[in-house]
Amino acid sequence: MTDTALILGIGNVLWADEGFGVRCVEHLAATRAFGPEVTLLDGGTQGLYLLPFLEAANVLVVFDAVDYGLTPGDMKIVEGDEVPRFLGAKKMSLHQTGFQDVIATAELMGYCPETLLLIGCQPEELEDYGGDLRAPVAARIPEAVEIAVRFLAERGFPSTEGTTQGELADASIRHDTYEAGRPSEAEACRTGDARFFPAQAD
Repeated sequence: MTDTALILGIGNVLWADEGFGVRCVEHLAATRAFGPEVTLLDGGTQGLYLLPFLEAANVLVVFDAVDYGLTPGDMKIVEGDEVPRFLGAKKMSLHQTGFQDVIATAELMGYCPETLLLIGCQPEELEDYGGDLRAPVAARIPEAVEIAVRFLAERGFPSTEGTTQGELADASIRHDTYEAGRPSEAEACRTGDARFFPAQAD
């Protein structure tokens, strides 16, 4: 049976640096060509719906924004059995299943990938709805992608310059389109509706 690899970006692009993992997978799909044994997936916040993808993979590479308590933009690379305890360090909401729960479920069901790599980046801002990646986090995407490319090549999944047709989000919310459609600060108040702000003292 041919080994297969899953490259997974998790997070929510609507919450600033929460989109790091998804943007990494988009960048990888746009710059590297992999063989058919490699799947690129925008996992978003799908939680347990990702289990069938894990079942099909021998090697799993995950990009994610992880609150390690480090300086914004710092990356931490975690492998193997250490991955579950680092994943999903900060859940964005009660309905979002942390990816560590997905890994734990896959292990219980006996089909967790044998090889795990987490490429995590310390976020600067997670509470800005509609915001883009902050500069220190966005700057680490090429490096994060290169780490994944080298890791996969060493395990028999080479790639070349080119593109890969991944299972990505709708084109309307991919990075360039998303940013091009952002209204200015004057057009859209980013801190709330002024009608609900408390009256300012004179």
